[in-house]
Amino acid sequence: MLTVILCAAGRGTRTKLPQNKILCDLNGMPVLCHSLSAFMPFAGEILVACRKADEARIESILSPFPSARTVRGGATRGESVFRALKEAKGDIAIIHDAARPFVTQKIIKDCIESVKKYGSAVAALPVTDTVAHVSNGCVADMPPRNALYALQTPQAFYTKEILSAYEKAFEEGREKKFTDDSGVFAAYIKKPHIIAGDVCNRKLTYASDFLPAERVGFGVDTHAFAHQNEIDMGIARLNLSHIVLGGMVIPSNRAIEAHSDGDVLAHALMDALLSAIGERDIGHHFPDSDEKYRDADSMQLLSIVMEMVRIKGFTVKNASISVLCEQPRLSPYIEGMQNNLRAALCCENVAVAAGTNEKLGYIGEGRGITCYAMVLLQSNRR
Repeated sequence: MLTVILCAAGRGTRTKLPQNKILCDLNGMPVLCHSLSAFMPFAGEILVACRKADEARIESILSPFPSARTVRGGATRGESVFRALKEAKGDIAIIHDAARPFVTQKIIKDCIESVKKYGSAVAALPVTDTVAHVSNGCVADMPPRNALYALQTPQAFYTKEILSAYEKAFEEGREKKFTDDSGVFAAYIKKPHIIAGDVCNRKLTYASDFLPAERVGFGVDTHAFAHQNEIDMGIARLNLSHIVLGGMVIPSNRAIEAHSDGDVLAHALMDALLSAIGERDIGHHFPDSDEKYRDADSMQLLSIVMEMVRIKGFTVKNASISVLCEQPRLSPYIEGMQNNLRAALCCENVAVAAGTNEKLGYIGEGRGITCYAMVLLQSNRR
């Protein structure tokens, strides 16, 4: 049988949240539920090591997980794990930080197989940054990174061996020396075996980690085509021989009424991006009452919006745009629009579609052009 020990007795003070971080909502359910759901298909029992103050709340969360129960945690992580190991019934124990809710089933399977083959398993990732020993605020030494790994959880062992290692550590009063289970195992049993971790298998540490991993934004914009008498009277401000869509100059015998260059596609896309990051629309950020934006290049304005997106910690994962107008014919320019937008959004997943309105309404009558845009953003903090 497999015993899963979820470490949930910490306070998570670095998050500065009002409660234990494993009880906080993440994408619609408590963090702990994500970890429980990941291990449920494999576990004969799940022991959640927790504080007395959180016990009642955690037990209510465990109700849909019949193989899970609480174990009173200790003052340190090591003490919590030791207490749980003494109650474990499985011959293999997998120990995992409950605050790592993105653990994959592949990692869990690899852990189990590694224990059966090598006697242990520690999820780890090669270090990609240059690391240094620092002394008095200065770099003292830089060890070669090709031999360095960042250790994660889960970490798995035969229960009797890891329990024996913890018993010896506590007997010798050395338990506080170790920051994870692999250290205890290495000190008293043997060198643990490494398996491939995952960059997504990160530990929730700060409040920003709880932001939604993805956000959706929707934008729509409409511009009217100017009548010839308005053009003759100088009422409509625009180029008379073309329109601009997605940064593409498209020949047209009708002009668009606009304060800027009238790029209705870029405008709808900007509104979609702004809505996804919780900002007000382009009318607020680039008002037509400001002469600074007269005849403005909308693709340059889009670059300003993209900087706002980056500052908020997001990148564009997908963008879908639909343009409705009767004339001019847009199909020869779709690829150019997509290429412009891919470069502006730093995203390959950009689709632009164009259609008519079957002669219906202001679009079908050739009096205006409307664009709809939807974007999917992904957090860089995940």
